[in-house]
Amino acid sequence: MRTIIKYVMLDLIKNRIILAYTLFLLAVSIGVFSMDANATKGIMSLMNLLLIFIPLVSIIFSTIYVYNSSEFIELLVAQPLKRKTLWLSIYGGLALSLSLAFFVGIGIPVLIYDGTATGTILIISGLFQTIIFTGLALLASVKTRDKAKGIGISILLWFFFTLIYDAIVLLILFQFSDYPIEKPMIILSMINPVDLSRILILLKLDISALMGYTGAVFQEFFGNGFGISLSVLVLLLWSVLPVWFSLKNFQKKDL
Repeated sequence: MRTIIKYVMLDLIKNRIILAYTLFLLAVSIGVFSMDANATKGIMSLMNLLLIFIPLVSIIFSTIYVYNSSEFIELLVAQPLKRKTLWLSIYGGLALSLSLAFFVGIGIPVLIYDGTATGTILIISGLFQTIIFTGLALLASVKTRDKAKGIGISILLWFFFTLIYDAIVLLILFQFSDYPIEKPMIILSMINPVDLSRILILLKLDISALMGYTGAVFQEFFGNGFGISLSVLVLLLWSVLPVWFSLKNFQKKDL
């Protein structure tokens, strides 16, 4: 397993797209913090990048990599090697490589310019987004042999979690605005890993007052040890479940 992870990581580290991705994140991070002495504004700018761009690159790149490595995967499946070991190794190599690129591109500048709890939450959230959407990419790619269809499913998943889901939540909020739905809103927010990360970062920035009564409810729930622990648990579940479902599909798939 370690050998396959090492091979995948070495292959990806030398990949031009990964190198360009890392340099782009590094340039944006340093540029954002250099333009303003207020680190909070830099964190807010990077938060928007983290919640939109990071999931997109993670899910699209991982999906394309799996399809492009189909012959390599079929070769390894023919060897005396468990499918579980193979699939988890590919996932591990992808997740570790993309996480390393994120940490070098955003994590290190954030620690240098804003090594506070807010910066730490931003880095942890970014790593979770990378891991989660890499898992979703494997789930999308194992569902169909058609590369175009697989990439389409990945884009649809990214679009749903970053844009469509928020639109649905806002529609519910407006339709039931006369009712006390703040607590159900917490449940709806926790279902989406992107929204959950956004709330944790915003609360650490101490701007929940701008969110009105709903922000106060979020602050009360997510601002204590239980809320944070539950949020981390949900993000961990999001990190594990897509990979687990993709593994079950891969073990039954006829290559």
